Amino acid sequence: MATISKLSNPSPAASLSAPSRSSSLPKVFLGFSTKTSLSKVRLSLTNTQPSPRTSLVVRCSQSSGNGSPIKRTTLHDLYEREGQSPWYDNLCRPVTDLIPLIESGVRGVTSNPAIFQKAISSSNAYNDQFRELVQSGKDIETAYWELVVKDIQDACKLFESIYDQTDGGDGYVSVEVSPRLADDTQGTVEAAKWLHKVVDRPNVYIKIPATAPCIPSIKEVISLGISVNVTLIFSLTRYEAVIDAYLDGLEASGLSDLSRVTSVASFFVSRVDTLIDKMLEKIGTPEALDIRGKAAVAQAALAYKLYQKKFSGPRWEALVKKGAKKQRLLWASTSVKNPAYPDTLYVAPLIGPDTVSTMPDQALQAFIDHGSVARTIDSNVSEAEGIYNALEKLGIDWGYVGNQLEVEGVDSFKKSFDSLLDTLQEKANSLKLVSL
Repeated sequence: MATISKLSNPSPAASLSAPSRSSSLPKVFLGFSTKTSLSKVRLSLTNTQPSPRTSLVVRCSQSSGNGSPIKRTTLHDLYEREGQSPWYDNLCRPVTDLIPLIESGVRGVTSNPAIFQKAISSSNAYNDQFRELVQSGKDIETAYWELVVKDIQDACKLFESIYDQTDGGDGYVSVEVSPRLADDTQGTVEAAKWLHKVVDRPNVYIKIPATAPCIPSIKEVISLGISVNVTLIFSLTRYEAVIDAYLDGLEASGLSDLSRVTSVASFFVSRVDTLIDKMLEKIGTPEALDIRGKAAVAQAALAYKLYQKKFSGPRWEALVKKGAKKQRLLWASTSVKNPAYPDTLYVAPLIGPDTVSTMPDQALQAFIDHGSVARTIDSNVSEAEGIYNALEKLGIDWGYVGNQLEVEGVDSFKKSFDSLLDTLQEKANSLKLVSL
């Protein structure tokens, strides 16, 4: 990796506003692990299989944009006809590259530690701000959060009009607490409070993982009036616990107006098939092999059924009277991992009202290019139930699947987080050497 002194300056388009003022980090953010440094990988964010139509990929470049946007796409139809909000699962500088996507129908953004690891490691657009932070004496993790917070603030500004037009119903940008806190209930609460305060935008979602220790964190953060994106949900059992935490938090808030406290529950899809397909191949029977690629969508359909059940009845109606909004289901992990499957497999069958589909480049371009818009999420619930039960009869333990994917998801984000801090430390060391 090139040293900071040899990297070019980012263009003015890389910044929408001056960097935010420094804010003291809570202790939970500080301190480095003594783990062996992870390898540094520079990853490209461009799609290797571009759509034949105009590319809408955000390339994390220093250009001022990606060219002329498509003025009308299936993404507009997705929202206007079926009530599903298409979001973009990526964020990097310059954030102005999001403008063509917004004009093409994207209504929000999700980010995570892996996304920022790729963005910051593969672009020099962060180097001027990072140089200033290091020279002012900031430690590496504090500098990391200032880089992230600026991107989130700038993206929130771009989606502000959607947030206002929908009265707080859409136009959100998500930022995740440190993945090192996945087993720390109170640390997660403090981190969420800090991020909410320092970002200081009405349309920011603080992402909290749906690990068992963080379920109480979700309740407390919601009760404080902070909007939350609950992430890494892989099972129906854990999803129900997430809903209950949201409802409990609303009830415990003491707020007379709940309309500004919103949430999404990020239910992961493709990773479910990745794991279960391997299990089915190991079983090896014709019945097992025939059901590959069907588990994830079936479970998602049952999650929507659970959503409809939980957000109805006397308890929910009492909260609605105070202005409460449903915690929308958000389909995450929508890119297809198996090239043998249709490239819209985790988008097209999951269309329904009051949901969000967050799509990385591959899924987003595929759906814009040849996706069809129709309500599909509850078109055949009985079939979904049949698949879910058939998998159980074959010996698939849904509890094991959920737990295993959660462990893998948390571990993946931790590795991305640690790897990026190592990369930033190398840059900082290079800068100090140059300064001597």
